[in-house]
Amino acid sequence: MTRRIISPCVGLCSTTVGDDVCRGCQRHADEIRDWPTYAFEERDCRLAELDALRVAAAGELLRVVDADMLKAQLERHRIRHRDDQPPLSQAVELLRVGRDRINDLSRYGLEAVGKGRRLSPAELHAELVPRLMAEAEARRQASV
Repeated sequence: MTRRIISPCVGLCSTTVGDDVCRGCQRHADEIRDWPTYAFEERDCRLAELDALRVAAAGELLRVVDADMLKAQLERHRIRHRDDQPPLSQAVELLRVGRDRINDLSRYGLEAVGKGRRLSPAELHAELVPRLMAEAEARRQASV
């Protein structure tokens, strides 16, 4: 039985414009290039690392209070996610896609925490992006 190749790509690859780390999926350029050659176990390991990176970056700003509601909204709005993806990592995808259309995080099973409490979803995403990039760059440096 063959297994489908799963990729964290979200179709916003900033490595094509010179970034060493993609702003969309947080993979480094070499990792994007080599992704199809990785064994399934290696991809699974790297997906888990990327999920942990997103959870670490988002955890200071956001909390998932209802994972089922979050998943239902992701499916309703056809936002790309994986079933085995941690809910907080899924929440990062939701903010990436819906940050300008979301008015009430609680309708998505989310709650802003800490510094995130006083931010709109768009501002939350803007605060989150540099955190994601810093975590991704640290991950890239650790792999060198």
